[in-house]
Amino acid sequence: MPVVTLYWDELEELVGKRREEILEKLPMLGCDVERVEEDHVDVEFFPNRPDLYSVEGVARALKGFMDIEFGYIDYKVSKGNWKIYVDESVLKVRPRIVGCVVRNIRIDDRVLRSMIEVQEDLHWTIGRNRRKMAIGIHDLDKISFPLKYTAVSEDFSFVPLDFEEEMSVREILEKHPKGREYGFILEKAEAYPMIIDSKGNAISFPPIINAEMTRVTEKTTNLFIDVTGFDENVDKALRILAAMFADRGGKLESVEIIYPNKREETPDMSPMVLEVKKSEIYSLLGFKLSDEEIKLALGRMRYGFEIGGEVIKVFVPPYRADIMHEWDIIEDIAIGYGYDRIQPTYPPTPGIGREHEWFKLKDLVREIMIGLGFTEVITFTLTNERAQYEFMRRKAEPWKDFVPVMHPLTEEHTIIRTDILPKLLEVLANNKHHAMPQKVFEVGDVVVNLKNRLRLAACVTHAKANFSEIRSYVQALMRELDLEWDVKESDDEAFIKGRRADIIVRGKKIGVFGEIHPEVLEKFDLTNPVAAFEIDLSEIFDTGYVI
Repeated sequence: MPVVTLYWDELEELVGKRREEILEKLPMLGCDVERVEEDHVDVEFFPNRPDLYSVEGVARALKGFMDIEFGYIDYKVSKGNWKIYVDESVLKVRPRIVGCVVRNIRIDDRVLRSMIEVQEDLHWTIGRNRRKMAIGIHDLDKISFPLKYTAVSEDFSFVPLDFEEEMSVREILEKHPKGREYGFILEKAEAYPMIIDSKGNAISFPPIINAEMTRVTEKTTNLFIDVTGFDENVDKALRILAAMFADRGGKLESVEIIYPNKREETPDMSPMVLEVKKSEIYSLLGFKLSDEEIKLALGRMRYGFEIGGEVIKVFVPPYRADIMHEWDIIEDIAIGYGYDRIQPTYPPTPGIGREHEWFKLKDLVREIMIGLGFTEVITFTLTNERAQYEFMRRKAEPWKDFVPVMHPLTEEHTIIRTDILPKLLEVLANNKHHAMPQKVFEVGDVVVNLKNRLRLAACVTHAKANFSEIRSYVQALMRELDLEWDVKESDDEAFIKGRRADIIVRGKKIGVFGEIHPEVLEKFDLTNPVAAFEIDLSEIFDTGYVI
């Protein structure tokens, strides 16, 4: 979670209170005070409150909570004569762009420091490490409008931030520190996003680096902010930054974004309007609040409101990117009312809780396997079709046999696992340089036919690992579980024909064991024989098994 450094002189100046009073109220904002020093305090905030990643945002929240200011801040945005033309070529690369102009802002080293820190925190949270959203802040007076947001080739060149000589896009991605750090985002791009002014000067190569030409210094008085990305996250980030600079005394002006088929003006600093029922507040909090108490709580949390009858109309500040549902507002009402004023009570319960049979079985199986000399491992539930099926000589169809991951970040994590055994073979492959024999097991969830199933898988590897050895472990497990079992010839291609068997309990197949096929071993780069089994513990439950 983001840790924000707040300097006492700045925070005391913005809030208008002494540090002792501020320190007492800080945890009420939903944060952890990590470290208190003579000149600053380090505070950890949850990722769902990006508006608190700056000293301006924290001061704004504290002034409401400490009854210095009350209610909604109406941020005024003057209509500007600033335009950005979006070229069709960039729509397939990084299609969204928004902008804002901030005039008459006083920049000193504290503002510069806060600006850089909040940018990086927003990149990490809302921007998902710049994948979804990236910010550029520029000296407005160095830019000639209108701007063009377009896509360029890798040979396009300009002077990037912190450098003195021109570099091509290709060179920036290969040599510039930010290019090496974030170049993976554009790894498969055929063209590269670029913001160019009317004189042909590049001002930003999102999401990598700004141009040196538009560097913000302590002499800067007017700012241009651009935010690029793919969805509404760009709007969220821009509204947070606009509010931050407005709180510093800056005057906001709109920027017109002209797409091939539409136009829009940004930033939109109008409030989102949600309706909250009083009965829902009483139901969730467990006690009644008067209208005055609700008003006071909402005002402290910087909301606007209109109370009439049962329904409260709430005006959500534009910088509150975390508010999605009326329950989010009710949570803030509780915070504004004061958690310390809420008396905890024990809810009436019809019975006494006990451990679920499912977990009893998991613990019992773990004890048995450890008693048999196996080491427990825990692997990722996300995997890929190649490891689960191709390497295991098995076939499958998406959705029918496995659940694919939408928009996977890597080729290694494209589906939710349907078997644990391939993951154990990966563990053995990563540990083949260690002494033999190796015996590992895992008890965990898989998803088959869109349903969660509890599985147990185990592997043994050494020079003489064979069918008889793994059968003895299955037999010991069944004996300890007090289950009568039988075997039947298996057709699982992951195992060697003639050295594989299905496990049958009460006439139902619950698993398979045997010697892993040499082709499978080769795919996983294993040199020693492997004997293994995998059992569906959910099937044992389905047979009516009771511990």
